[in-house]
Amino acid sequence: MRARWPVFAALLAVGATYVAYPYYTLYRLGEAIRHGDSVTLQAFVDWPSVREGIKEDICDLVLDDPADASRSAGLPPFGASFVRGITSNSIDRAVTPEALVAAVSTPAQRPAVDAGADVHVDWAFFDDLTDFTVSLKAPGQANPIRLQMQLRDAQWRVRRVWLPADLLQASAKT
Repeated sequence: MRARWPVFAALLAVGATYVAYPYYTLYRLGEAIRHGDSVTLQAFVDWPSVREGIKEDICDLVLDDPADASRSAGLPPFGASFVRGITSNSIDRAVTPEALVAAVSTPAQRPAVDAGADVHVDWAFFDDLTDFTVSLKAPGQANPIRLQMQLRDAQWRVRRVWLPADLLQASAKT
């Protein structure tokens, strides 16, 4: 029994480290945002994947809007391509580490309270061994912002972001 204890302790330590690792990555991501560290943000976020996901969400929101009943049968393919092109260009310019740092550090947009109180983790859990989902609550938002992190090459990175519909609509209008 004594010979098995070191093996059990080592397995327990590895397991605890594995479970804590995405939470630590999330903490470091929050610190990078708070301190305006775009280099760290570049390392912890797969920006091309995040941009593609947001583009898809905006196109789905705009093209699948049931209030838009006036579309003719011949226009949707052209309209879809047009919306996709416009969305693609604006999202590529707006969703970058530098733009995120600028948006968070703009004094006019920040309340006087500590920046750590702005957004908080509502819940976070493992979907499977290499996927971790996080729900973030922001003040004034009814719906949460969701992040999906994936473990690749021994590093957790944000691969997908789902924004609330009101933020997507605001992005679609710009």
